Amino acid sequence: MVRLPLFFVRSAPYKGFMTILSGWFRRLSILTADNKGPWGGSGGSDDDGKGATPGGGGPRNPWAQPPSGTPRGKQPGPSALDEFLKRARTSGGGGGGGGFGGRPRIPGTPSPAQLWVIGVGIIVALWLAFTAIHSIGPQQRGVVTFLGRYAGTLEPGIRLTLPAPLSSVAKVDVSQISTDTFPEEGSGANLMLTRDQNVVDLDYSVRWIISNPQDFAFQIKDQKSTLRATAESAMRAVVATVTLEQALGGGRDAMEVRAEQLMQSILDRYNSGIRIQGVAIKNASPPAQVIDDFKAVSAAQQEAQGNINRARGYAQQTLARAQADATSFDVLYAQYRLAPEVTRRRLYYETMEQVLARSDKTVVEAPGVVPYLPLSHGKKLPEAIAPAALAPQTTPAPGAAQ
Repeated sequence: MVRLPLFFVRSAPYKGFMTILSGWFRRLSILTADNKGPWGGSGGSDDDGKGATPGGGGPRNPWAQPPSGTPRGKQPGPSALDEFLKRARTSGGGGGGGGFGGRPRIPGTPSPAQLWVIGVGIIVALWLAFTAIHSIGPQQRGVVTFLGRYAGTLEPGIRLTLPAPLSSVAKVDVSQISTDTFPEEGSGANLMLTRDQNVVDLDYSVRWIISNPQDFAFQIKDQKSTLRATAESAMRAVVATVTLEQALGGGRDAMEVRAEQLMQSILDRYNSGIRIQGVAIKNASPPAQVIDDFKAVSAAQQEAQGNINRARGYAQQTLARAQADATSFDVLYAQYRLAPEVTRRRLYYETMEQVLARSDKTVVEAPGVVPYLPLSHGKKLPEAIAPAALAPQTTPAPGAAQ
């Protein structure tokens, strides 16, 4: 239940309205005070049993002579309806009765002055209801101003203040998380200069809430424009300290944290009543005018990096083989110092084995040596060639045939 303000209860319009309402109740009580009509009771006789007509079949005629036995000095007085009509005819004053334009006024209706009082009272009640009673939601706070000056902050619930134009209340939502995107939709690219004199197109968003309704309402004039200008300034300052590779790659997380801290420090110096909840970089890319050339440069850089990696791998393999050969030579030299002739012959045999294994071989027949036959392993030797192949052949000595 909402209680009306004390000054409204004591006001003149409220008292006049209650006076008119009580008058209506008194008139209603007059109408219901007597249950008899102007023709008497509804039965065949009145209270004393002597008011019935001679026929005994209906109510008594008011203009007829009173019944026999009833003296004229003891006739009943006027009824409640007669009294009410008389008051209605005389309530408007003399000169033809009350009402509008001299016409008779309907009994029980208020006079024009009373209607004015009722209208003014209704207007005052509505004015107080809409300007002095305020409903503050759970997520809201009400900033009250008295004649333009800050007068306090209303907590959630039904709150009362002075009516307008003396006081006004601005409701501020302190729980809603607002998000601003940079750049705005349809505003084009958002170009920034990096530390290595490159240009990057950066898209990011800022989330914020209202932490102090009083500062938010009075310290800065245009809150959204101030927030956007602060975010742009802080992000450009952060991008100017990183390279293009860091802005496009793994340096985004550090950029977001630094931008959030810088924005919050600037807004705190302004006493803006705003708290930054987070900064998120959505996209970082080169400008659209040079995107093809940038892709070609990136591909060339990746190819160069691949060649460098392959060269480094080959160098590491060669160095590992050289180190292995040096270690083997040290071991061999130690053995050579212990047995030089044996080690020399063994090295000769191993070297010849490696050389002959990679070259074509020709067998030269010498006296007393069986020639090489391409015999299949496990097969029987043909009889036609066996004797000739197994027969010893003599070769003339050099210089014998002259």
